[in-house]
Amino acid sequence: MTYEMKNTRDIVQELLRRIAGGDHDGAAAMFAEHIDWRFSWPSEGQPVVPWIRPRSTRAEAADHFRALDTYHVPELNGTSVTRILVDGADAVVIAEIVQTVRESGVAYTSPVALHITVEDGLITRYHIFEDSLTIARAMGAA
Repeated sequence: MTYEMKNTRDIVQELLRRIAGGDHDGAAAMFAEHIDWRFSWPSEGQPVVPWIRPRSTRAEAADHFRALDTYHVPELNGTSVTRILVDGADAVVIAEIVQTVRESGVAYTSPVALHITVEDGLITRYHIFEDSLTIARAMGAA
């Protein structure tokens, strides 16, 4: 399913709505089959943060969103979007992540920026920039 009748901003807003609503498969359906996916972490990932790893497909995107709920308490998620900046096919989402680690109950807050590209109605780029040290410390406390 593509979203050709919507512009980049509409697609990004719908993606954020689905992520916030826990609609993992619905969020993943908005991605192209092959994705340029990147985190602001070392390329080998971080063992204490298991959802951070290389990904490149729609199915792996769904797995990422499910993993976030596995390791966090979704009901305590206080993530908020400050701004969405759009330039043609590219969007940057400025937000603040507020999560609570399921295993330990440790809460953390991290600024985050997402660089998203939409082509032919599907998301082809998903780059995440966040405070990885804060997240690793919160997960390490578990």
